[in-house]
Amino acid sequence: MAYTPDQDHRRPDGADDQAVKAAGMLSEALETVERARGHLYSFHQLTGSAHATVAEVVKLLGGTGHDDLARRLAAELVGRDVLPGRWTFQIVEEYDDDYYATFRELEREVRDRLMAGRRHVYEAEMKQRSQAAGEAAGEAAGQAVTGRT
Repeated sequence: MAYTPDQDHRRPDGADDQAVKAAGMLSEALETVERARGHLYSFHQLTGSAHATVAEVVKLLGGTGHDDLARRLAAELVGRDVLPGRWTFQIVEEYDDDYYATFRELEREVRDRLMAGRRHVYEAEMKQRSQAAGEAAGEAAGQAVTGRT
C-alpha cells in the first residue's frame, strides 16, 4: 500500500509545485550547512588537540637539550591565532551567530510562509510518488507473470 503523508507532511492548501520544491531545496541547503557546521566544530576540536600536543612537545624538547626548537615552537605555535586575531572558538561563534543563525531563521520563514511551517513536504511527496511507482511496477510485473491484464 502506497504511503500517504500525514497532516504534518501534507502540502498546505494553495501551495503549488514550485513553492513545495523551493521550500524543500532550501531545507536541503540547510542540511548541508548543518554538515558544514559539524565540520567546523571538528576543525575547532582537531586544532585544539594539535595545539595541546604541540605544548607537550615543547615540554619534551625542553628536557632533551633541544631548547632552541622548544623555544621556536613555543614562540611560533603555542597560543598562535589560526586566523588573525582569532582562535577556532571565535570562528565557530562568529559562524554560529551570523551565517548559521541567519540561514536557520530564513529557512524557517520560508517554510512558515510557503508550507505552513511543515517540514519535509517535498520529501513526503517524493516518498509517496516513489512507493506508488513501485507498487505499479510490482503489479505490472505480477500481471505479466500470471498473464492477467
